Amino acid sequence: MSPERRLWSGNIAVAEGALAAGVDFYAGYPITPSSEIMEHMARELPKRGGVFLQAEDEIAAIFMLIGASWADAKAMTATSGPGFSLMQEGLGIAVMTETPLLVVDVMRVGPGTGQASKAAQGDLLQARWGRHGDQALPVFAPSSVQDCFELTVFAVNTAERLRTPVVLLSDELLAHTWETVRVPGEVERAERRRPRDHEPPFGSPDPRLPPAMPRLGEGHALLVTASTHDPWGLRQTSDPEVHRALVERLWQKIWLNREELFRYEAVGVEEAEVGVVAYGSVARSALAARKILAGRVRVGVVVLKTLWPLPEEPIRALAERARAVLVPELSLGQLVWDVERIAAGRCPVLRFPKVGGGIPIFPEELAARILEILR
Repeated sequence: MSPERRLWSGNIAVAEGALAAGVDFYAGYPITPSSEIMEHMARELPKRGGVFLQAEDEIAAIFMLIGASWADAKAMTATSGPGFSLMQEGLGIAVMTETPLLVVDVMRVGPGTGQASKAAQGDLLQARWGRHGDQALPVFAPSSVQDCFELTVFAVNTAERLRTPVVLLSDELLAHTWETVRVPGEVERAERRRPRDHEPPFGSPDPRLPPAMPRLGEGHALLVTASTHDPWGLRQTSDPEVHRALVERLWQKIWLNREELFRYEAVGVEEAEVGVVAYGSVARSALAARKILAGRVRVGVVVLKTLWPLPEEPIRALAERARAVLVPELSLGQLVWDVERIAAGRCPVLRFPKVGGGIPIFPEELAARILEILR
């Protein structure tokens, strides 16, 4: 089938990406600025044979996803701010039980209720580390409406391939931006691996390969617990070696596959006088600032679309060439800590924080700051 073009908002593109990837179960609770995702799924999912449920709250929603995924559904939800906080325990259980699912967090100003419909980027570290204990899960971030579609497809497929929960970080500005999206006639749909005879549901001899996932009700002697368990799912809460082997394997199946997860754009890095590292809606301003300064300053921009595990090489390459690297964020600064660590003194790393009101970081602001750096 030939590709088509659609005029979609970021939120609608996320929903359509999920549908294209085969998502057939959605449970959620409405919360701005993510609500259009839920509304679109409520309209479209039943038409395609899927199941839509409005939960009583975000805690119920995340646990509905876990149950649906074990019943063989491709499951997702969308939320923002306070709702994302409420889902952290469920996400931790999904990590421990190796349950594939997708959580979309359309970021808004916090903490607390904050400014309910205003854009922010303050959830980055929570997306990575919001659960207790040793754990890792993939985190992706679109910077265009096209990305919203494509990265949602990739996120769903990643969840299925690695048998893991995945987080997609959007923000209010991107969620309500309307752009033309190129929709391919077909998209890849990854499927979770099924067990052979006598294959344990929570063990794998290859640390890169997640265990096969049986379907509930198909005859497997299956125990699913978020307590420490052996490869057959039996609770082993007093054995330190069982726990060590389990959490190391859960970490390694993400970390050893990290290069396959990396998505980013590196623009003008080879000739950069000043570098910018950004993600989400802010990356759009960074690319626009580069155009404003064309012919005056050679600006290199790294647009990160994978936020965990973090692709370090393009950031390191930028720091080796630029006189300074600027990190604009709609927060007090969270990504900047990683950029400082990766730059490792090769050049100064400068913060550009902006908080409150959902006001964008405008390209003209970035261009002016870059000129100041070179004075």
